[in-house]
Amino acid sequence: RGILTWSRAGLPGPSLFTVQRSLSWKWFLCKGLMSVKYSGYLEHMDKPFCTNCTKKLPRLMKLGEDITLGGLEIGVLTMKKGEVARFICAPSYAYGQQGCLPLIPPNATVLFEVELIDFLDSADSDTFFALTAEQQDAFPLQKVLKVADVEREFGNYLFRKQCFEGAKDRYKRAYSILGRSPSSEAELCQIDASKLLVLLNLSITYLKLECPARALMYGEKALEIDKRNVKALFRCGQVGKDKFLW
Repeated sequence: RGILTWSRAGLPGPSLFTVQRSLSWKWFLCKGLMSVKYSGYLEHMDKPFCTNCTKKLPRLMKLGEDITLGGLEIGVLTMKKGEVARFICAPSYAYGQQGCLPLIPPNATVLFEVELIDFLDSADSDTFFALTAEQQDAFPLQKVLKVADVEREFGNYLFRKQCFEGAKDRYKRAYSILGRSPSSEAELCQIDASKLLVLLNLSITYLKLECPARALMYGEKALEIDKRNVKALFRCGQVGKDKFLW
């Protein structure tokens, strides 16, 4: 394991922040959502003062918003997906001179054990949703389709983790931006192709959430685009088979 020291400017310098990890790494400088397990420890303490390791599925977090501790932000930026690392943070990179009573005493050095479970690049999506409605309407179609695909992939990730509420919200975000009016038949085909995937995802997700009416609604919307789509027919058939509507 290697040891790397950083100054406040992020350059090699005084041992204010120490990373204990492998030496083969590179900065992870893209924006995105992270699934992270972490535990924070005070010096000479075996029990963590904070941890999310008891949760089966840690929520997705973003640097600078959900992860705001200076040392932890710097450390996570050096990590690769699937890696486990330890970060020793001096007070200036942790809770400062005041600490955070009653858990963190003044001038405390803390240790964080972190596992980066997954990383989802949300830069394009974040940029799009930060725009005004007028700016979104002027966005090139190919970029809109890419954002919709990113949101759908987020939904797929959450669905695989059986976080169906979160998946549903991501799919609905994707669907919401595909309502623009096409300027040609070719654009209509592209938009419909993206819509179809999202509608199928919404239908199965609402089935998992035991909301049959909505599952049927999105299944039927998918059939409006492709009346012979096997998955859409199957989704609608599942609603009747399981008698959810009774």
